[in-house]
Amino acid sequence: MEIRAALPEDSPGVVEVIRAVYDEYSFSWDPAGYHADLYDLQAHYFDHGDLFWVATVDGKILGTVALEFFPKLDGEPGAIALIDGTVRVGGADCSLERLYVHPEGRRLGIGSALTTTAIEAAKAAGRSLMELWSDKRFGDAHRLYGRFGAEVVGDRVCDDPDESPEWGLALRLI
Repeated sequence: MEIRAALPEDSPGVVEVIRAVYDEYSFSWDPAGYHADLYDLQAHYFDHGDLFWVATVDGKILGTVALEFFPKLDGEPGAIALIDGTVRVGGADCSLERLYVHPEGRRLGIGSALTTTAIEAAKAAGRSLMELWSDKRFGDAHRLYGRFGAEVVGDRVCDDPDESPEWGLALRLI
């Protein structure tokens, strides 16, 4: 397994991984809306100073994760806050996004390696509190985040096409 920074031309492989998980859970796919970021990693991540990695096995992309940076959110650190009409984790200054492992790549340590990569990059950038939002059906992901010290602090309804219920987790980085 190799974890590497994603390249703009990795978009088709990224889409393939995330779409496989969406198909597995019978989630709706919205390439023009909710999933538009995956088709143009440059515009949605790299041009904003955010990071995106892929995990490959034998050259095939089997996992993804992104790290988004932003100014510290208002609210009590680690508590749920309503920010511009969206439920967020107060005090967070970065978020782990788009952590997905293709069903073929499960149980190989890909999720853990990608999460470690994102956390280490956030710490290296001087960030203090990471927010994570995860569909309530992703029990394996919640256990993974818990192993890194993330704690569930609330929930919300996602703005995805299915209006999926999500857990909000906070991970202190310092």
